[in-house]
Order: sequence, then C-alpha cells, then structure tokens
Amino acid sequence: MVDLEFDQGLALLTIDRPHARNAIALDTMDQLEKALDAAEGASALAITGAGDRAFVSGGDLKELSAIRTEDDAAAMAWRMRTICDRLAGFPAPVIAALNGHALGGGAEVAVAADIRLAADDIKIGFNQVTLEIMPAWGGAERLAGLVGKSRALLLAGTGTVLDAAEAERIGLVDRVLPRSSFDDDWRMIARALASRPAGEIKRVVGGVSADEAVQAFARLWVDDAHWQAADRVMNRGNNSRAGGAT
Repeated sequence: MVDLEFDQGLALLTIDRPHARNAIALDTMDQLEKALDAAEGASALAITGAGDRAFVSGGDLKELSAIRTEDDAAAMAWRMRTICDRLAGFPAPVIAALNGHALGGGAEVAVAADIRLAADDIKIGFNQVTLEIMPAWGGAERLAGLVGKSRALLLAGTGTVLDAAEAERIGLVDRVLPRSSFDDDWRMIARALASRPAGEIKRVVGGVSADEAVQAFARLWVDDAHWQAADRVMNRGNNSRAGGAT
C-alpha cells in the first residue's frame, strides 16, 4: 500500500508494506504513479516508509522473481526508473525521510530525492551485486552525481552497506537525525521547505541561465508574500528598538 496525505503544502507519500519491509512490487509501482499524480501542485514532497525497520528494502523478490525474460526485465526496470525520474523531476523539493534501512532499490529511490534525512541507526547501500545484478532504476548514475564516479563504482561494485554517519560524511545523506526525535525533526524540515520558495531555488540550483535566475528572484520580490514577510521583519526590528529605549 502507498499512502498519500497532505500537511498544508507538504505532500507525504508513505510506502506501507510491513510484511515485505516496504519492498517495491508491481502493484506498488501502480500506486506510486497514482500518488505522484495526486501530489502535483504540492510545495514539497516527502517520501518515507512505514515503521522504523525499512525505508524501502528494494524490489519485492518474491513477486519480481516471476520475471524471466530479458524484455520483461527491461520493461520492469524502465517502469520503476520512470517513477524515480518523476521523483527527481518533481518541480518542488523532494525529501527522502530514511526511517529505516535503504538497500538496493531502496537506495535508488532515496537518491532520486533532492534531500536525504536519515535516522541515526539506519544503513544504506547499493548492494544489488549480492544478487549478481546492478542498479536498474537510475540509482548508479545519481549515486555518481552525489559521491563521484570512482566512489560510486566502489560502493555499488562491492555492494558496500554504509551506516548513517559514514553516508553523511561522503555526501550520500544530507543530515543524520536522532532516532528518538526523527519523525518530528524531518517533518519540521520538510514543512519549512514547503512554506518557503524552495521550488524556485531547486530550479535554479538544477542549472538555469543567469537571466532565468534573476527573473526568478524578481518574481518573488514583487509577490505579496515577500512584502508581508518584509513588513514582519521591519516591524520586529522597530519593536526591538522601542523596547530597548524604555
């Protein structure tokens, strides 16, 4: 099951398959596609897994083992790769909240997000080589973009599984949060991204011309939200000075 809920501008997508450690099956792909359709227009999108054991444990081997031809394997890979591409191309910030281990295909889903927030006791690894296969959903290329080609080859080629601290050190994870407050902490960060013009910032850091970057700023400058925020800041400063004079 894939659940979708909205918290003001934040869309929260939860993969909830506890019996399979949130592994991706063909039906899960159907539900992910529908959830992404429904999430269009959100100011930020978060994806997580149910429980605290697994973010996504990869593909559901019990179901996917029925795929036996090269054409069928390619079709499955293209389908899930397209879903990961949709996550990566979502116009607003995408946050992967790694509530549990992200292994194999789960790591591929994680790196399709813009930002990875991890509980301090999780592990992450591109360990598909233990099954004598390789990442198929765009994860190898995205991993290389995050940590460099040589390190990506070393990690995926050996199937190394990293703890959260090491993943943060090499840039695979952006922030490690305490398990005790993980749910509150990552939601606070995701809500902050949803309530700010982070979608425009995502577009600019993704690579646009200088003219497009300046025009994005100019659109925000003339928006009412900017002037309301500026008024709050200026009024706070005036109140602070008045308070100091008494």
